[in-house]
Amino acid sequence: MKTKNSTEKFFKKSILIVDGGSHLSKLYSYILSSDYSLTIKKNGIDALAWLEEGNDPDLIITSLRMPYLDGCAFIQNLKLSGFYRNTPVMLLSGDENLAERVEQMAYKVDSYLEKPFDPTVLKMQITKLIA
Repeated sequence: MKTKNSTEKFFKKSILIVDGGSHLSKLYSYILSSDYSLTIKKNGIDALAWLEEGNDPDLIITSLRMPYLDGCAFIQNLKLSGFYRNTPVMLLSGDENLAERVEQMAYKVDSYLEKPFDPTVLKMQITKLIA
């Protein structure tokens, strides 16, 4: 963590998490909130609206299966945008053959993990992406 002068005010890296599973939101908060500033959205439309308000996360974690706008369409919107195309994206999904699915995606993600995931591995991958 970074400190600002002698005020000892801490600045956390920010992560936008987009996942339709409400039970997972609590898990993400439990695992990551002590190290990162989290914003959690339940679908891609809400996440895009939040981003359009001028928010700029250091990392975006998304699921494939979400209501209204699935993960592939959400990632496509990010990568086509001028502002967020270089923001690292991690995909978390319980889909079978996730590695094959990621390879076939039109827009690449920076990292992916299968659900259920090991919290230690999640933290390690996040560190690699936004250290």
